[in-house]
Order: sequence, then structure tokens, then C-alpha cells
Amino acid sequence: MTIASLLSTPSELTDTASSKCAIVLMTRIRLARNLAGRSFPGWSREAQRAEVLAVCREALSTTAPMKRSVSTTVADLSDLEKQILVERHLISRELSGSKDGAGVVINKDQTVSVMINEEDHLRIQVLRAGFQLKKAWSVINALDTELEERLDYAYSARLGYLTACPTNLGTAMRASAMMHLPALVISSQMEKVVRAVNQLGMVVRGLFGEGSDASGSIFQISNQTTLGESEEEIIKRLGSVLESIIEHELNARAKLLETDASKLYDKIGRAYGILQNSHLLTSTEAMNLLSLLRLGIDLNVFPEDSRAVIDRLFIEAQPGHIQNVAKHDLESMQRDVLRADKLRAEFAAFAKPTFIINGQN
Repeated sequence: MTIASLLSTPSELTDTASSKCAIVLMTRIRLARNLAGRSFPGWSREAQRAEVLAVCREALSTTAPMKRSVSTTVADLSDLEKQILVERHLISRELSGSKDGAGVVINKDQTVSVMINEEDHLRIQVLRAGFQLKKAWSVINALDTELEERLDYAYSARLGYLTACPTNLGTAMRASAMMHLPALVISSQMEKVVRAVNQLGMVVRGLFGEGSDASGSIFQISNQTTLGESEEEIIKRLGSVLESIIEHELNARAKLLETDASKLYDKIGRAYGILQNSHLLTSTEAMNLLSLLRLGIDLNVFPEDSRAVIDRLFIEAQPGHIQNVAKHDLESMQRDVLRADKLRAEFAAFAKPTFIINGQN
């Protein structure tokens, strides 16, 4: 499989067949690992980075989850390919801008990706649709165990796994969930939720991680503490926080329907109309409109089987994916036109909304 064929297939984020939780779009667990006796990537010379890259790619190629995978250096990726991989959450923005000696290995169904020579020698991550922390942990733990048999990890009995950034010491694990929280945004409760989550040792970020916007009312919630707790304890604590946020979002939706259903349905109906008729859409506008339709699915305004369309379009409306459809360079305005064209075509055959207010359509 080549990177081109990989990019022509949907990502795990667009596959909601296994998701039983509408509010949690995706679960992700990431492990940071470094090789003993070698400089961290930020301090390595080019030859040292190249050696680590070769060693890690070889080790990964023999593990069960990565036997059928795409392995490439960052230098061999075009700018557009890197952007698409970032938009699919398969590499970080930091890796996409890495110097020589960086690479990534991605399995065929895009549920596992391993970044090499980002901030650490290895950034192993597993993606799962929906609320599946335990399943994601099971997969990544098995892969990590296989790699530890092949590679000599930098480890301290006192500090745990040694990492380039002290905030990752200990388990060096970041577990996160990508959550769709439109009702909390509409009712202006997200700031309160963020403060409460921070007090519990968790962090809230935007769609593409640190420093990114929460367009489409999509937020990443992850653990902040990696030292002093086991992986299982972190996952259990994060799971409890996520369940609490889900409850708050559901309560906010119920309150909106109780106090002003017409206003909420108007937002959903207007979003539907714009997506069907717009001729110019930025990626942020598209995400926010798609978010309202996804909320409409949760409120039975649209049929459940249309959820997969919205989740796919969350990805395909991103700039890199729009650029990839064009097959040639586009200015920002041209992308906005092409994005509107694509969404107009998608929603021409989309199910019509059914609004029920006070028991009446």
C-alpha cells in the first residue's frame, strides 16, 4: 500500500459503525517512547536521527498490527499529503514540519499510526471511533509490548518512561476523546465545563490539539498528569470525566428543547438551507453548519443513517482534502467555492428535516 492509496480511503474518524455514543466522535491513546542511550530528537544530529528512524521502522515492520502498513519519511511526503494526514489526526502538526530523519508508519485501516522523531523517538497512537478507551488501550498496550521486546526503551524506576518534555514522564500516556458538544456551546456553558475539567487534572483543546480552534463544537479532552498514576487509573479517571461531560451535554440539549425549541430548530433548519444553497463556505463555517446537522441527527430531526455522511464531511471539508479533490493549487477563495460546491452536491439528496414542536410536525 502506498501513501496515495491510503489517502484515498476513509479514516477511522469517518467510520461510526462501531460507535455507540453520538457525543464522543473518537477515542485516541498516545504513548511517548525513547530509545535508551540516544539523544532526544530535538538534540540529535541528522545522522543520529536517520539511524533512529531506520531502527524504529524495522522494529515496527515486524509487529502484528503494522505488518500491512505504509511507512514513509516526512521528507518524502508532499505538503498536501502532510496536511491531509494532519486533518485525519494521523500525524501532528509538529511532525509535518519536522526536519530530516522524521517519519511515520500507518496501518492499512488508519487505526494505528506511529510517528518517529517528532518530540520523542516514538509517538505511538491508536484511534477508535466512539467511546472506546478500554479497547484503544488494549490495542496500544499490545503494540507497545511487542516494540519493547525489539527496542531498548529509556526507562527509570523512579520517573517511569523518559521523555523529551518532563510533563510526559511516568506512563508517558495521553488518553483523549474528541467530543461533539454543541448544546454546551449554544448555551454558553463550555467555559464553566473547561474550568471544572482543568481542576480535575484534565485539559480541553480544539479539533487539532493544542492551539487549535474548537470549530464545529468539537473538543479534545485528555489527561494532563502522566506521573504517579498507572495507565489503567488514568483511563478510569478520564472515562469518569467524559461520562460527566456527556451528561452535561445531554442536560443542556434537554434544557434548550424545553425552553426554546423553536430557536434551536431554526438554527438547524438554517444550517440545512445554507449547506444546500451556499456558493462560498470557509472550513470553519462548514464545520459549524455540519455540527448543527449532527445535532439534528441526535434530536431525530434527520435519520440516524445520515450520521456517517456528516462525520465523513467533517474531514472532507478540511482545506487539504478540498485541495486534493482539485488536483491543482487553489487560493483560499477557490477552496471556499469548491467546498460549497461539494457540500451543495452532498446535501441535494440529503434527508429532509422533520421538526416536532409540542408534539406537532
